[in-house]
Amino acid sequence: MNAVRACLKPNTTTNMADVKPTLLIVDDEKPTRDGLRAALEDQYDVWIAEDAGAAMQLLEQENFDVLLTDFRLPKEDGMKLIARAKSLAKPPICILMTAYGSEELAVDAMKRGADDYIAKGRLQIDELEMRIARALRQHKLEAENVTLRQQLDTRFGMENIVGQSPAMEEIFDVVRQVAPTRATVLLLGESGTGKELIAKAIHQLSPRANQTMVTIHCAGLAPTLLESELFGHEKGAFTGAHERRIGRIETAQGGTLFLDEIGEIDSSIQVKLLRFLGERTFERVGSNKTQTADVRLIAATNRNLEAEVKAGKFREDLFFRLRVVEIVLPPLRERATDVPLLAKAFLREFATENNKMVTEFTPDAMDAMINYHWPGNVRELRTAVEHAVVLCRGDKIVLRDLPPTVRTSNVSVPTSTKLVAPSDMTVSEAEKQLIVRALKECEGNRTAAAKKIGMSRRTLHRKLIEYKLQDL
Repeated sequence: MNAVRACLKPNTTTNMADVKPTLLIVDDEKPTRDGLRAALEDQYDVWIAEDAGAAMQLLEQENFDVLLTDFRLPKEDGMKLIARAKSLAKPPICILMTAYGSEELAVDAMKRGADDYIAKGRLQIDELEMRIARALRQHKLEAENVTLRQQLDTRFGMENIVGQSPAMEEIFDVVRQVAPTRATVLLLGESGTGKELIAKAIHQLSPRANQTMVTIHCAGLAPTLLESELFGHEKGAFTGAHERRIGRIETAQGGTLFLDEIGEIDSSIQVKLLRFLGERTFERVGSNKTQTADVRLIAATNRNLEAEVKAGKFREDLFFRLRVVEIVLPPLRERATDVPLLAKAFLREFATENNKMVTEFTPDAMDAMINYHWPGNVRELRTAVEHAVVLCRGDKIVLRDLPPTVRTSNVSVPTSTKLVAPSDMTVSEAEKQLIVRALKECEGNRTAAAKKIGMSRRTLHRKLIEYKLQDL
């Protein structure tokens, strides 16, 4: 038998505080396996395996806290086993043991994902127990930090913003820095990139979170209506003004005012808005009485405001008032590594909403989504996933479930540069394939490739070393 568990599964009625951490020992020498099991089973729920294949089978069936593996194993060495273990959804702490100790091997082991490294010739059980305990404490602390961050993000508005690409991580950092301040923020980016979500996150992370956030979509209102919406009006101020109306600025008192598509506003409104930003004062339409409001302003546009200023269509002084802090949201095509994350998040949302047991994408479907250029950005991706969930006939979204524009675009992508994206692909694997594709499309020009995928050249250089792609 290739794999054996050393003790019975804990009774389900046992107090969780008494449940031992699970430990998988992998060694092809029976005396070593049995000796380690005997030494560690008082502290750990021990399983054993004699080769990498048996170990991987167990790792896929059970969630282990610690993997303790020898380097020299039949067919597949311990470092390859560690690399496979680290690709699991819940990877264990990995400790490599070897009788062939060397500094180079230790460094390579850590690069491959090992959390620690022990030379068998100098192995003391007390030291091994200490290292395992230390690794478990560190792992627990990291897990608690992740949980805390997720709780804070859920509480304070980041739960709806998905992204792990370098560009989005940088935006998240800026949001957290600017949110507690009073600074006016200008959000730039194509339609559908998530500007309103970022505005909401800034509000929810700010001291104004308990107050109102008011949103106006400026492009949908004529200048006279927009002026009334913003500043309010008095009874009789114009035809149809049958009573006093409180404007959005007053409604947002103490909170945040989000002006979407601010590049569309008329020049007359620009003058009044400039005054409000400078003095925090305004008058309702039809009134000479000056009002004061403590409101933070966040504005967004998909237009190039600098070009609008040069063309005389937007006031330069207002532009500079608005861009105290400027955040540029990248289009989805420039952060393709986020597509699997976003798609899976939308899949969960729409599967629940439509009471369907759809759990994943087939490789072809995910491949098509990664390679599609998404002119409508995240908004289009969200709609595409909803379309796919509604049409899905099984538990997996297949290529035919996607909108025609998405599934047919995949045909035009050269085979040599396509991303192959299994439904369980990790973000790192998707990122690696994205880098390979970008380098091929840019004919090896690393500066151009870095720009294409939204990385700095230094980050790309580090990733090439990390993924062993230096020769590309």
